[in-house]
Amino acid sequence: MLKKTINFTDYNGEKRTEDFYFNLNKAELMEMELRADGGLSATLQKMVNQRDRNKLMDWFKDIILMSYGEKTDDGRRFVKSEELSKEFSQTEAYTELFMELLSGDDTATRMADFIKGVLPADMAAEMDKVDINSLPGTVG
Repeated sequence: MLKKTINFTDYNGEKRTEDFYFNLNKAELMEMELRADGGLSATLQKMVNQRDRNKLMDWFKDIILMSYGEKTDDGRRFVKSEELSKEFSQTEAYTELFMELLSGDDTATRMADFIKGVLPADMAAEMDKVDINSLPGTVG
């Protein structure tokens, strides 16, 4: 699970600092793996090799929103829903996170670090199979 503290200004002009949580569990990853032609790593590597910025950006946006959720106080559950993801995507916190991850010189490293952070620890090594140095240019 990845906890991101994000500083942003809301739509009332108020400066905020809030914690947001992102996680993909093994069942979700298995579903993604089985749906991806040739597996998840192969699909991502194919997008990288083709330098398809649009597909990569869409894929990464999906990962951010798919992994977003709210941890219960007792830590037993990590609640996710389309509604929660949609609500998050409508905040300036999402905008700040998106821009932080997808702009600048070390975009590939930040993207890889985010993805590794949302994966179960014993599965994060799978990300190392993707050649992040081949990622196409940044958005900013």
